[in-house]
Amino acid sequence: MPFPIKVGLSVAVALAALAGWFYMRHLGQAGPQWALAFLGPFMVVSLWIFPEVMRNRADGRAPRRDLEGAPR
Repeated sequence: MPFPIKVGLSVAVALAALAGWFYMRHLGQAGPQWALAFLGPFMVVSLWIFPEVMRNRADGRAPRRDLEGAPR
């Protein structure tokens, strides 16, 4: 994934988690609030740690567009 897209996605996820945190606080929901406090940063970190899956012909699998009967 290109660097600018990864940064933008990270910022969007962090802002959504922060907005969810304040929304749950407004509603008085303590459990979901702490879940957001853990899952938001976890999603951002996992986006940067785990590599994107890249398929090529070397691993023995053909790209979907080359399979017989695949939509064109």
